[in-house]
Amino acid sequence: MRSYKGKSVYKGIALGPVAVLTNKETLVKRCRIEDAETEIARLEEATEQARKQLQILYDKALREVGETNAAIFEVHQMMLEDEDYVDAIQNMIRTEQVNADYAVAVTGDNFSEMFANMEDEYMKARAADIKDISNRLVKNLKGQAEVDFSAMEPSIIVADDLSPSETVQMDKNKILAFATVHGSSNSHTAILARMMNIPALIGVSMDLQEIQTGTRAVVDGFQGEITFEPTEEVCEEAKRKIEEEQEKHRLMQTLKGKDTITLDGYRIHLYANIGSVSDVGHVLENDAEGIGLFRSEFLYLGKTTFPTEEEQFQAYKHVMQMMAGKKVIIRTLDIGADKQVDYFNLGREENPALGYRAIRICLKQPEIFKTQLRALLRAAVFGNLSIMYPMITSTEEVQKIHEILEEVIEELNQVQIPYEVPEQGVMVETPAAVMISDELAEMVDFFSIGTNDLTQYTLAIDRQNEKLDDFYKPHHRAVLKMIQIVVDNAHKHGKWAGICGELGADLEMTERFVEMGVDELSVAPSMVLKVRKRIRGIERDE
Repeated sequence: MRSYKGKSVYKGIALGPVAVLTNKETLVKRCRIEDAETEIARLEEATEQARKQLQILYDKALREVGETNAAIFEVHQMMLEDEDYVDAIQNMIRTEQVNADYAVAVTGDNFSEMFANMEDEYMKARAADIKDISNRLVKNLKGQAEVDFSAMEPSIIVADDLSPSETVQMDKNKILAFATVHGSSNSHTAILARMMNIPALIGVSMDLQEIQTGTRAVVDGFQGEITFEPTEEVCEEAKRKIEEEQEKHRLMQTLKGKDTITLDGYRIHLYANIGSVSDVGHVLENDAEGIGLFRSEFLYLGKTTFPTEEEQFQAYKHVMQMMAGKKVIIRTLDIGADKQVDYFNLGREENPALGYRAIRICLKQPEIFKTQLRALLRAAVFGNLSIMYPMITSTEEVQKIHEILEEVIEELNQVQIPYEVPEQGVMVETPAAVMISDELAEMVDFFSIGTNDLTQYTLAIDRQNEKLDDFYKPHHRAVLKMIQIVVDNAHKHGKWAGICGELGADLEMTERFVEMGVDELSVAPSMVLKVRKRIRGIERDE
């Protein structure tokens, strides 16, 4: 029996055989060629084949994990067209008279290393994408078929790391758990695990060469541990815990349709956070009262140009219709920081988290903002829509937003397009917004506290920096005091205040939030029933 510790990215218990996925990179030999143009023609044919493969993967991901997570395959298709990447490959073929697969492999390694050494976390993450694309091109050039994951038995997936291509090709019904040597909390593996509600560990210091496919293992997402060749006693304990989890899940289902209300009658609105239109199904499946955070930037990510007003209107309208009168709070675009989009031409910043992002872009480039506002006001006719503005730091910003909104209303009146002016709110995610929340409360209808960024800015910690994980403390007294200030100032002016950050789903904090008087919690769809159960067991007066 061998046990290894890792970082848990989704809690749960799994018992079953292991499927070891090793990075079997295709062996590429350097060969001298006589006709460079023939090799370049081979490269172009392999590139076209890769485009078709990536489109198939995008369509599959769209169906299974939503538009936001599928966007990576659109990014891969764009990378195939990158002039620097393509020129480097073709130049090597011509000047060094080498075969295309060798040129692709070397160029992929060079570009991947270049991205990996960049300081910007977003650019670092592109290193794995470049590697994934180059491996795909090499396999196409060598005529090798893609790995067939359909024949895999239900297994615990053990790997060094997983590429987006690998995770999407897997039959999700056959994955019991993930355990990887590398990866981060924001890796494709972690995102997929949270979407599928299965246990997953990253940063497990295991030697894949010593692990055989078929070996029995237990993944304990609560303890952050994987055990290979467990004793019968450990297996029995795992089975007991699995049964307990299944029973909890069955009990959770009985909470559907029930009110989110404490034992002594204090009601909290329980909404869900989503990242795309396709996520609405998860909201309805988990019986959320509404959508507390709809990240509208999915419409901008993975594209080559700005989405039109009509594209945005149709997306928002579709969500309104599916939610059938339930509250939908849509956050205006939050591009910048860790979410870069080439056609915005934002440029590289030393500290993007403190830079040109979110509402700052909207106020500096009002035409982009007005397009989105027009689409939102038009969509408000079809349901219970609210608009939420991110990264607010001053009353002047809110005043400017109101002025731009008035211009949009005038434009819609001129062309006689039906619209409604919905409820307006701001995200409180900076200490500045907290300290002037009494003034902001006079200008808006509600507050939604973004605890991820509020913690980051309050503690002066880059939440994307893995080295600082031990210092990133959302339960810090300063953060909790700020939440209380915001709630109190909202109530003083007759407005409501909610939480839409990760902390809202922290069951250790639920009772504290009830005590604070928080009016609304917006959490991942998979956490809705768990939070409801917790709230229904609390007696606020005590």
